[in-house]
Amino acid sequence: MPRKLTYYVGATLDGFIAGSQGEIDFFPIEQDVVEWIAAEYPETLPTHARQALGIDAPNSRFDCVVQGRATYGMGLDEGITSPFAHLDQYVVSSSLGTSPDPAVTVIANDPLGAVKDLKRGDGLGVWLAGGGSVAGQLVSEIDELVVKSYPVAIGAGVPMFREVSGPVQLELTNTLALPGGTVVSVYSRPD
Repeated sequence: MPRKLTYYVGATLDGFIAGSQGEIDFFPIEQDVVEWIAAEYPETLPTHARQALGIDAPNSRFDCVVQGRATYGMGLDEGITSPFAHLDQYVVSSSLGTSPDPAVTVIANDPLGAVKDLKRGDGLGVWLAGGGSVAGQLVSEIDELVVKSYPVAIGAGVPMFREVSGPVQLELTNTLALPGGTVVSVYSRPD
């Protein structure tokens, strides 16, 4: 069975995954959200956060992460060159050049082809961590969309998807309202 590509992302109520300058500090990450992530998607927490929280859970959904240059850059700006050391890490970037870490592979050309190859490989699922431009490029390969909708609106910023060439049909398969107001919605591509 081929691996699934899951776009697992946090967004504002108005559909933005970051502010206009890439900021994410407005997301209200409450304890209930952290506990839910730790229980359901522990591999999506950066390695340093897993260590700080004492999370040593095995990867249950993903063993691979694909992220855009801006998403990767958030950790890189803090000196973190391998943010998800517990996963195979790929960064889609035509500007990064060589990888700053041997554990991180740069996809400089044909991200769609690279993701198709990853999906044909063995292992757990492939997590698309962001950003909106990469999600727009890979939309035809996204099998599942998991959105953590935080109770905040910002009016402008980085959308979940950029430059999608046409409508994308997804089916809502699950929702969960967390006590602090964050709602998790899971969508799948129809068969």
